[in-house]
Amino acid sequence: GDRPSPVMDWVSASVRPVTDMTKFSLRLVGQAEGRKLNRAYRERDYATNVLTFEYGTDPLGTARGDIVICMPVLKREAREQGKTLLHHAAHLTVHGVLHALGYDHIKTRDARRMEALETAILAGMRIADPYA
Repeated sequence: GDRPSPVMDWVSASVRPVTDMTKFSLRLVGQAEGRKLNRAYRERDYATNVLTFEYGTDPLGTARGDIVICMPVLKREAREQGKTLLHHAAHLTVHGVLHALGYDHIKTRDARRMEALETAILAGMRIADPYA
């Protein structure tokens, strides 16, 4: 039979260390839409691997956000970095979920914290450190 998508496992593993209540959407887009969104929201005229729109936590304590993964960029990066497509997709999903939960990597200290959490979450799924 068909195997269920691992995406929900990736999202659950990302959320578990932080909160129990989340509501996220995950969209997979092509090159043109990825570029359009990145240009509109980040003023960068290229398709990026993952975009996250963080909406914060509502009064009931539910964290909300939208995560957009550009499939052509995901595939290219996986090939260039010698990673399996699923492992790189897991990493980008975890990365996007953590952004939706308020993590960022602008400051070095915050980047180290976010990367360590990503690495730990992925290790729990038997996926190698994406930063190694």
